[in-house]
Amino acid sequence: MSSADVRYPTIEGLRAFETAARLGSFERAADELHITASAVSKRVSTLEELLGATLLQRSARALTLTAAGKEYLAQVGAALELLAAVPLHQRAAQRTQRLRVRTPPTFARQILVPRLEQFTRSQPDIELEVVLSIPFLDVASSDADVEVRNGDAAAAGGDVLMRDVVMPMASPALLARLPPLLAPADLAHAPLLRTPLEPWTPWFRAAGLAWPEPAQGPKLVDLGLTLEAAVSGQGIALARPSLAQSWLASGALRPLFSISAEPGGQYHLLPHAGDGAASRFAQWLRSVCEQVSRDSLRDALAALSRPT
Repeated sequence: MSSADVRYPTIEGLRAFETAARLGSFERAADELHITASAVSKRVSTLEELLGATLLQRSARALTLTAAGKEYLAQVGAALELLAAVPLHQRAAQRTQRLRVRTPPTFARQILVPRLEQFTRSQPDIELEVVLSIPFLDVASSDADVEVRNGDAAAAGGDVLMRDVVMPMASPALLARLPPLLAPADLAHAPLLRTPLEPWTPWFRAAGLAWPEPAQGPKLVDLGLTLEAAVSGQGIALARPSLAQSWLASGALRPLFSISAEPGGQYHLLPHAGDGAASRFAQWLRSVCEQVSRDSLRDALAALSRPT
């Protein structure tokens, strides 16, 4: 038989199948392999599609091997043992743990990436891959080991990373062109930037304004683009100090009032493996977000007292 006639499975698929079959659960296999349960399930399904055979029977109670699965497990187990015995496979470099982290774009750019060296220097055995999600689609990924999302943490079963607030912010250049904004009601004739990810209504209510959501001006379906538009003087953004911290520090953005409101959603972690690389990264990210939340709100309130 030529090599062209052979259907080669991936090592990841074989390991996922062997571990799930041995432990009887995608969840327990995920803990051992340091990936998510959905990733284990997907790898096993891909292997089954390649083979054209069902290897595991899924049920609410446990996984059980089919007849084909039992036969295949014996062969796979022997093959994996042979591969594990190869000395070159036991080098320290091969023990690197790969971790895929998926986050919304603005969170990645403003919070995660500027501080990422802290994690990579302290965890050299973890090979980190950061990919961006599309927040407005609100679709969870099945191929990420750790995923940060912005929205209703309770509905997603997530762990809130920080309790953000939102405040109106504008560039000094825009403020110089507008009449003085001394009270929230003065925003009635100011250009307000719009994004469906950060509606104005919660802040209007906190400020005692019975206004509807702004209905004029372009909609920017990204928090980072909204902040960039505010920095360039196109309008007033309803922004989180945590995401605007660098612009607040440089003076490119100024908060207008001390009134704040809780945003419609909070950044949170979706459930992930309870140990290994995912757990270590999650623990580090929680500490980073706690500090960012504390420091950015302090910087925003300090900026209010600076002379214009």
